[in-house]
Amino acid sequence: MSPTSCRRMEAVLSVAFALCCLTSTGVHGDSLTVLQAPEFVSFQKGDWPVSGEKIPDLVAVTMGFSVKEDLSWPGLRSGPLFQRPRANVLVVVRGVESLALPQSVASYPLENPVPFTLDSVAETVHSLFAEDTPVVLQLAPSEERLYMLGKANAVFEDLPVTLQQIRARLSQDGSVLASLPLNSLSRNAEADLLFLSEVQVLHDITALLQRHRHLAKDHSPDLYSLELSGLEELSRLYGQDSPQYRDATAILASVLQKFGEDVYGLYGNSAVVEIVTVKTFEAPLTRKSRSILESKQISNPGSPYNLAYKYNFHYAVVFNIVLWLMIALALAVIAVAYNLWNMDPGYDSIIYRMTNQKIRMD
Repeated sequence: MSPTSCRRMEAVLSVAFALCCLTSTGVHGDSLTVLQAPEFVSFQKGDWPVSGEKIPDLVAVTMGFSVKEDLSWPGLRSGPLFQRPRANVLVVVRGVESLALPQSVASYPLENPVPFTLDSVAETVHSLFAEDTPVVLQLAPSEERLYMLGKANAVFEDLPVTLQQIRARLSQDGSVLASLPLNSLSRNAEADLLFLSEVQVLHDITALLQRHRHLAKDHSPDLYSLELSGLEELSRLYGQDSPQYRDATAILASVLQKFGEDVYGLYGNSAVVEIVTVKTFEAPLTRKSRSILESKQISNPGSPYNLAYKYNFHYAVVFNIVLWLMIALALAVIAVAYNLWNMDPGYDSIIYRMTNQKIRMD
């Protein structure tokens, strides 16, 4: 990149950070920002708060799925019944209350920022579209946490997962270090490298999606969930008033804006991209990580730990159908048997009645 381009990039990032300080989104504190959304997913602009524990239900509703409890939230209006977005991308940014995102659909205050996962949404996508093998990717680079289903195992097989792999990726061709003005950020500090590693993962995801454009043309919706905590580490190490934190905030806002536009365009303007910014979660979140090539198992009868079968949300429906059908059939058999036992062949059966009349006539 030429010096002139670098100076222009620095100016853009400086303006972005200034807009962040002057409240570009209009929401103070933790927030949920809808970065991209198709026209048939109607988000209403307003200051309606949304609870952190309702984020998975909100994602499910935007994808056209039903939820257990009614989501009575005025920020999202009901859309067409037979249209659903092709993908939903949720990015959780820890360590910052809001980001300077110049172009967004709407932004809402986030209440009760408790840890949450999209496991229930991923289970719904996999159960409804198992034959189409949709892409399900849940990734947290800082914790080396990865969960993949369907075509994601093949598409993102080369995606760096561990911090060692991501740092090695930073030194290869196509690294974000060659295109980003680091300013006060250092290539040798651990916290700075963690933040740059997360930026590199966002870049690699869009690069892999551009290489596999056929994913956006199938009939199954895709689900992406990313958690970034690099800003939280920078805030803890340098403080929020440090130049490292300010530069990283401006860089991440610019990168996320481009990331949302790229994903939205790759899916033919039929993807929902949400950004959740939270200063800190109220409780720690622990999850079991999975290997990149691990396949999903519905049940594991040979498990040495005597684990139960995986619960299916359709179990209650199937159980009631089978139960009441068996009861109805049992009552029908009892009624038929009772009537046959108490039947008088001479009066109740037309066969014996015709026979008796013929005998009398003869």
